[in-house]
Amino acid sequence: MAMATCTQLSSSSSLFHPQITKKPFLLPSPATISVHGFSTLRPKSLSLSHRSSVSASAASSSVDVTEQKKSTRTLPFRVGHGFDLHRLEPGYPLIIGGIDIPHDRGCEAHSDGDVLLHCVVDAILGALGLPDIGQIFPDSDPKWKGAASSVFIKEAVRLMDEAGYEIGNLDATLILQRPKISPHKETIRSNLSKLLGADPSVVNLKAKTHEKVDSLGENRSIAAHTVILLMKK
Repeated sequence: MAMATCTQLSSSSSLFHPQITKKPFLLPSPATISVHGFSTLRPKSLSLSHRSSVSASAASSSVDVTEQKKSTRTLPFRVGHGFDLHRLEPGYPLIIGGIDIPHDRGCEAHSDGDVLLHCVVDAILGALGLPDIGQIFPDSDPKWKGAASSVFIKEAVRLMDEAGYEIGNLDATLILQRPKISPHKETIRSNLSKLLGADPSVVNLKAKTHEKVDSLGENRSIAAHTVILLMKK
C-alpha cells in the first residue's frame, strides 16, 4: 500500500513547477538588464588597471582630506611635556632657568646646558606638535656652541604666539641631589616667567632630590620635567 502511494505521488509529482521549463536559463544581453519591465544599462566591468587607478585616486583624496583637516584644525587648548638631562662635570657653570647657581660642577652640553629651559622649550614645542629642541637647534651646528638657552625660549615663545596660543599654566620639576634649590627657587621662577612673558602665578617650580640613587642621586647629573598647558588666545 505504501509502495503504491509512493508510486502514485512519483508519477503525479514533478520536480519542476508547471510554469518552469527545463530549458537553460539565458542571461540577458550584456548591454541591458530588464528589471520589473524597465531596462537598465549593465555596468561595464572595470579592467584591473582602471580599478587600481580608481582605488589609488580614492585613497589619495582620503589622504588629502585628512591632511587638510589636520593642518587646519584648531584646538582650544594643547598640552605638552618636556624632559631633559645633563651630565654634571667640574669646570662648567651650573645655569638653571637662566640663573647662575653656585656649585662645584655644572652641565656639560653644547649650549649653556640649562636643563630647565631646555625642557620648557621641548614642552612648548610638543604642545604645538613641532619637532623637539634637538632638531630645531641641533648640537651639530657650531652657531649654538655655548649659546644662552634664553635664545631657544624666545624662539619657542615666538612659535607659540604665531600659532595663536598663550600659556595657561606651567609646572616644572627639577631633579638633582645638590645644590639645594630652595634658596634660588623664586629667582629662577621669576626669571622663567619673564622669559616666557607669562604671569608668575601660572608658572610653578618644584625641586626634588633623587635619594642618592643612580647618577642623579650621586651628583653626577641633573634632570628636569615640564608639563605645559597652552590656551587659544
